[in-house]
Amino acid sequence: MLEIGMKGKAETIVTIDNTAKAFTSGALDVFATPAMISLMEETCWKMIQPELEEGSGSVGTKVDVSHTAPSAIGMTVKCEATLTEIDGRKLTFEVVCSDENGVVGMGTHERFIINNEKFMAKAQGRH
Repeated sequence: MLEIGMKGKAETIVTIDNTAKAFTSGALDVFATPAMISLMEETCWKMIQPELEEGSGSVGTKVDVSHTAPSAIGMTVKCEATLTEIDGRKLTFEVVCSDENGVVGMGTHERFIINNEKFMAKAQGRH
């Protein structure tokens, strides 16, 4: 059951594959903002998925985050997400990413609970 206050955690190691240079979001070998956002989304969906009904899933619909400090290759970036609001099918999370030196990014993320089959049918109909 989804409950306000539930928490999830995930982490990744900064490698050449998730740098700004690799994502073409910048020229440096530091943890890319798109990679940080991906970690935030992963943390949220993995936290809630076990609580959803069979055949249901969730999709990210909004991200409002700041990436405030760089993380070098070899560092571990950890994300903690907290479910802060449930409004029907809309879920809002606070997300914070940190590495060995402290907070590197934070903000909010919204997801909507969907029926997987109906959602995929809608996606296929958009050709």
